[in-house]
Amino acid sequence: MKENLNISIIIAVYQRTDELRELLQSLIKQIDSDFEVVVVDDGSPEKLLSVTEEFNSKLNIQYFYKENSGAGKSRNYGMESAHGNYFIFLDSDTIAPENYIQSIRKELKENYVDAFGGPDAADENFSDLQKAISFSMTSFLTTGGIRGGKKHIGKFQPRSFNMGISKEAFVKTGGFGELRIGEDPDLSMILWENGFETRLFPESKVYHKRRTSLKKFAKQVYQFGVARPILNQRHPNYTKLTFWFPSLFLIYFSFCLLSFIASFFRNEIMKINLGSIWINLNYFQISTLFSIPFVFYLLMIFFYSSIQNKSIKVGFFSIITTLIQFSFYGYGFLQSWLVTNLLKQKPDKIFPSHFHKNSL
Repeated sequence: MKENLNISIIIAVYQRTDELRELLQSLIKQIDSDFEVVVVDDGSPEKLLSVTEEFNSKLNIQYFYKENSGAGKSRNYGMESAHGNYFIFLDSDTIAPENYIQSIRKELKENYVDAFGGPDAADENFSDLQKAISFSMTSFLTTGGIRGGKKHIGKFQPRSFNMGISKEAFVKTGGFGELRIGEDPDLSMILWENGFETRLFPESKVYHKRRTSLKKFAKQVYQFGVARPILNQRHPNYTKLTFWFPSLFLIYFSFCLLSFIASFFRNEIMKINLGSIWINLNYFQISTLFSIPFVFYLLMIFFYSSIQNKSIKVGFFSIITTLIQFSFYGYGFLQSWLVTNLLKQKPDKIFPSHFHKNSL
């Protein structure tokens, strides 16, 4: 652990008054209260100063208001304004358990690193849909457990809803770049390219509400999918075949669905040779055979989520959220890959919402 570790928590927020208040309430309850809070209001139509003023006597808190620029640039602004030498980013839709800061300080003391990320989970008070979305985003059955706290995953890419970076690393790299979406894995790879290490702090979790509707969730994961090929272009040394999995899932899912629908319009019998045995199958039976792995996987999602969340309803919702997650992420990835790799279009021209305005 480096000497004189001074922690500043950076909260970049746009509107979300109630969420900000709930997050600040959780920071009051920290066992380790030796930290500063920097709230950066990213151009909210109604300023959030009144919310932060409620906590002036309970937290060492600063409030800054600036023009809307996106979370990445607002976090950079917060780091420039903070007094600490180690910065922690929390999204407004998170809640920090009472041992959150304590666990971070413990990790940094035992094995210091210039950047870290922590896992997220669903609080028992979250809605059934929020629990299902959390399951789809964190389970080893869907994301390999990377977001949920898996320990041995090679280079870890922190996510900015629960992420820390030293002042030294910020000064050297400049912090978040011009990406509005995918800015956190972009920063992770920039850190690696500058000789810094990142690590998962498995005990430093937060409760993350994520999106509150299926429509918002679908839009979010679609944007994540679009961002990945852009990141691959920016950092070609860190591309992985696993990034294709959601797109392959989408293709397989589409094939199963279309073959099932087509089976109702075709009654032909096909003869299939299984070595010394010939069997006769119609199109419906063939489409069913192709769909067995897909159905089996969804049943695993249902049972595992139902057991983990102690709710059959959450298990059912988890099937829906997983289908949405893979389908919309996979579609976004394919669209972005075709545009950036085959058509050789500039990403900031085709997907301007993924970039800050001053970078266009």
